[in-house]
Amino acid sequence: MSPNTATLPAFVPTTAEPLRDGDMLAAIDLGSNSFHMVVARYTLGQLRVVDRLRETVRLAEGLDGKGGLTLEVRQRALECLSRFGQRIRDIPRQHVRAVATNTVRALSAPQAFLMPAETALGHAIEVIAGREEARLVYLGVAHAQPPKNGHLRLVIDIGGGSTECIIGAGFDAIERESLQVGCVASTRRFFDSGKLTRRKWNDALVEVTAEFQQFAGTYRALGWQEVLGSSGTNKAIGEICAAMDLTKGSVTAEALPQVRERLLRAGHIDAIDLPGLSDERRPIIAGGVLVLEAAFAALGLDRMAVSKAALREGVLHDMLGRNRDEDPRDASVAALMLRYGIDADQALRVEGTALQLFDQVAAAWRLGPDDRLMLGWAARLHELGLAIAHSQYHVHGAYVLEHSDIAGFSRQEQQFIAALVRTHRRKIPKAAFNVLPERLLAPARRTAALLRIAVLLHRGYDAREIPRLDAAAEGRSLAIALARNWLEPRPLLRADLAGEPAHMVPLDIALAFDLL
Repeated sequence: MSPNTATLPAFVPTTAEPLRDGDMLAAIDLGSNSFHMVVARYTLGQLRVVDRLRETVRLAEGLDGKGGLTLEVRQRALECLSRFGQRIRDIPRQHVRAVATNTVRALSAPQAFLMPAETALGHAIEVIAGREEARLVYLGVAHAQPPKNGHLRLVIDIGGGSTECIIGAGFDAIERESLQVGCVASTRRFFDSGKLTRRKWNDALVEVTAEFQQFAGTYRALGWQEVLGSSGTNKAIGEICAAMDLTKGSVTAEALPQVRERLLRAGHIDAIDLPGLSDERRPIIAGGVLVLEAAFAALGLDRMAVSKAALREGVLHDMLGRNRDEDPRDASVAALMLRYGIDADQALRVEGTALQLFDQVAAAWRLGPDDRLMLGWAARLHELGLAIAHSQYHVHGAYVLEHSDIAGFSRQEQQFIAALVRTHRRKIPKAAFNVLPERLLAPARRTAALLRIAVLLHRGYDAREIPRLDAAAEGRSLAIALARNWLEPRPLLRADLAGEPAHMVPLDIALAFDLL
């Protein structure tokens, strides 16, 4: 849903520093089957790809059934990321974005993998939800093959661990779904012994088709004018169809059963002999064909063209949008404000004061532009829980923000904002920041302190400006100076501020107030 931003006041801009001509950008996709990296140069307002790297890691193959990752696969992944990191070591941190998908989402303790993975790559790795993955896939496909005006298109992306289905118009995803079926996961689930029999296939097809039928009615009612398949599995199946002289590279409802029949004749995964199929993809092609046949059946597809773009291209264009005042996260926050009836004027006051404090202490506390964005969005959303209940509204708001599918945000970003909203009032629980990776703990605690102070200063919903507000930080110390003649007539605020240093202890911040 596009928010009616005309009903909201003008908020503090959240765009990052603009890109300069010649800047390099890199996007890394830690997929469940392969790891991909694409490097592009920003030239004359466009992205020009200068390098691509791909390695088959089969991360999903390492899932042990208990949410862990086998040592062999873990080591394979870290070695790949180390090689990727060498290629992009000279690209600034803010121009690199790495995203992890289904397999990392499935880990019971993702930080146990992400911490060494980030060290190997030399950059932060974001875990994205399935629907956010779908949005980015669509964005990549739409930019690679510009859509016709007014046409709806269906994009199907079969990955190693999940499959994303998106209906979009132009460059915007309208419907997004993510299913826990992929080429690696489905091959392991249904053909773990390696045997390929018609009975196994038909039983598996019923199960996977049922997954698509959960949303097939909605999608078919909306309709589309063209269908595109992205990522390696769809590309491989298209190449098989061409090599079998069934199509010129697309996948059709007539060709797909012929591919399946030839695959079943092999009797075993090791014996699969499909023309155009690489040795690398042979062990997982059965699951890919199965998922695509289920999609064709449930959605009533006749033909699917194959796209040359996928998630990593979408990540690149999303980075470009963030630098062009087209950050989808701003639109998502605005939509949440409207949906939950947040008092926009109060949110603006709190945000302005929180960012005023931030700008005064950012250098001393080593806070960066991303931390500023998180603080601003948390300020806009800190009263979200009031739509649920006044009692414990900070807890309700934090829960919604952490567990919702919010377009543009990674899981860590949502957890960061949720932690700030959870701790903006009352006592701070010891476990409030436990879900965050180590690298985000200090920024989260420090921005949480700034949000708490901003909320307190505007507790009275007074539209008048605060005449004097100075902040200074050093180490774990934070000093706030206020105008005496402004504070003295506000006894309730004085009492709140007097008790605030004790509340800051869980944040490891020594807070002091001074009057000017």
